[in-house]
Amino acid sequence: MHSNHLLLEEPIRMASILEPSKASFFPAMTKIVGTLGPKSRSVEVISGCLKAGMSVARFDFSWGNPEYHQETLENLKAAIKSTKKLCAVMLDTVGPELQVVNKSEKAISLQADGVVVLTPDQEKEASSELLPINFDGLSKAVKKGDTIFIGQYLFTGSETTSVWLEVSEVKGDDVVCVIKNSATLAGSLFTLHGSQIRIELPTLSDKDKEVISTWGVQNKIDFLSLSYTRHAEDVRHAREFLSKLGDLSQTQIFAKIENVEGLNHFDEILQEADGIILSRGNLGIDLPPEKVFLFQKAALYKCNMAGKPAVVTRVVDSMTDNLRPTRAEATDVANAVLDGTDAILLGAETLRGLYPIETISTVGRICSEAEKVFNQDLYFKKTVKYVGEPMTHLESIASSAVRAAIKVKASVIICFTSSGRAARLIAKYRPTMPVLSVVIPRLKTNQLKWSFSGAFEARQSLIVRGLFPMLADPRHPAESTSATNESVLKVALDHGKASGIIKSHDRVVVCQKVGDASVVKIIELED
Repeated sequence: MHSNHLLLEEPIRMASILEPSKASFFPAMTKIVGTLGPKSRSVEVISGCLKAGMSVARFDFSWGNPEYHQETLENLKAAIKSTKKLCAVMLDTVGPELQVVNKSEKAISLQADGVVVLTPDQEKEASSELLPINFDGLSKAVKKGDTIFIGQYLFTGSETTSVWLEVSEVKGDDVVCVIKNSATLAGSLFTLHGSQIRIELPTLSDKDKEVISTWGVQNKIDFLSLSYTRHAEDVRHAREFLSKLGDLSQTQIFAKIENVEGLNHFDEILQEADGIILSRGNLGIDLPPEKVFLFQKAALYKCNMAGKPAVVTRVVDSMTDNLRPTRAEATDVANAVLDGTDAILLGAETLRGLYPIETISTVGRICSEAEKVFNQDLYFKKTVKYVGEPMTHLESIASSAVRAAIKVKASVIICFTSSGRAARLIAKYRPTMPVLSVVIPRLKTNQLKWSFSGAFEARQSLIVRGLFPMLADPRHPAESTSATNESVLKVALDHGKASGIIKSHDRVVVCQKVGDASVVKIIELED
């Protein structure tokens, strides 16, 4: 399988382009985050999404109430049980999102060159002349000539469903705008985004805190997606809040970079956060179009070198209504993979799109083709150089395991881990073969009751490219005698065989702790 890995540096043979894509147990090494909503909340559809390759389910709290999301989550649990596919849960906060309130839910038509007033008076009815918003500080934040975008959910850039306004004057609390394009806004809620405008609202709103401490705690969420992260302080504040909520002290925080302010503090945010979500919808409004690709490449490189998962959004918008993506979108997904993204996040495409399952499997197939031509050799050298010497003990073991696996053309790397760190470090070097991370549960107690850790760690690797977790039997201690290690290894190998990634005579690289030492060994399977 690996001998015919093409690299983009050499001309790609036309024959390989015309070969049909092969199906495999893992649709792709790149992970897919699907947003569950009206069109994707039945057990049947969620099961289809899991089989198609979704490994993280995102719950977006900028719409819908906790009861609605709880029902969806119960369906997800049922789907996980029936498909036997692991799936992590991500809670997406609202943050300082500005919204237009349209109580009557009637469609609102706006004509180019007309005038519309944005008012903080939410009692008023939304119309073509007046749009009530949920924030009373807009008049103080904007000035004449500023750009404001309004659209349903996030802006697809489709000129008929989102409108581009220019501030002409500020009257008391109201903001008077000139309409730049004709559009029809439909639905009860549209997002408002001021281009490069500073909004004085907390990143974690009171509403967010309430949802996290009730719904989040009850469901032991794996990831918190922190919308509109602008400073490292935002992440620290969120972490402090989570640390007081029992189980949620283990929840990973993914900083969502959505505006220029977050961009300016990217390096500090990356240091604090567990991962990054590049929200290209909003960023595309804050940045000139010609700068968007540069930001994506720079940000993904920084995440890769830090060994922290990076997630890219807004890739196949047109699949919200169509069965196939556009050529540009298909290329965009592949380029995100070649740039080094860990996961692709689908929003409207699965939330209210007509083809959630087909979208996930199409994106998975594109990712899988791009992975075949990902220049691992170049990437490996770059990463080793970036890490520098002397390497830490773990880093040197991880990079050695990947190098060995590539040299012997191993079909899989198996890593025993209890915190998940070793497995994530191996994945950081982007091996061409899957990494099976066998998470060994640890027994812990708070004097009142005993519990096993491990489930969080296993699910949290579901967003890391190339990492596929399995939870070992808690009766096997992590650092133990060779006998128990052998039996856990046998379980892992059997799992690999059953899923078709390991065949007889294959070579497998195993990374594990024996006593105080970490060991990398190569085993060749018999018949």
